[in-house]
Amino acid sequence: MAQEWQGVTLARILRSRGRIGEVAAEILTDFPQRLTALREVYLSDGKKPPRRVAVRRCWLHKGQAIFHFENVDSISAAETLKGLEIQVPLSERVTLPAGQYFFSDLIGCEVREAGASTPLGVVRDVQPIGENTPGAPLLVVDTPQGEMLIPFAQEICTRIDLAARRIDVLLPDGLRELSLSAASSQLSVRTTSKHRTCG
Repeated sequence: MAQEWQGVTLARILRSRGRIGEVAAEILTDFPQRLTALREVYLSDGKKPPRRVAVRRCWLHKGQAIFHFENVDSISAAETLKGLEIQVPLSERVTLPAGQYFFSDLIGCEVREAGASTPLGVVRDVQPIGENTPGAPLLVVDTPQGEMLIPFAQEICTRIDLAARRIDVLLPDGLRELSLSAASSQLSVRTTSKHRTCG
């Protein structure tokens, strides 16, 4: 039985670029410089097993990563890659310092308030902040009351136990109502972050 693929997404292909098969990709890692050193990656659509491809060249340009893959030599060939995720095996992802976490490790964690007998909800997604925007990433938590946005800040997320798949939170007064309202209206909640989260 083939081993199930476990990878980490570093970028997502947005569109073709130029005339020789290059593609522009959205950067989804806190370590973009490592993209330029990649010689082999896996392209995934999230449905079929990822396809291994050799990287001819990669460079950074205006906040995006430009990739040129082997055997992709035309605009039409590059267009077929739009939307694919650029991944590496999970074993090759960087080792983070203490207090930093991968978004993918946070998704699926149970969220509990201090002293509560039942979970508040489960992390469904993590919303990163924009470049040069102060604040913390937001945990998107599915609760019985609906989607809740919780800033991933040390003073709020007081304990993170990835082995137990659990995040303990201490919600300031009014944050529950504010975050539920913000989730429904797509407003942004900002706070000072001491947890630097890496995707």
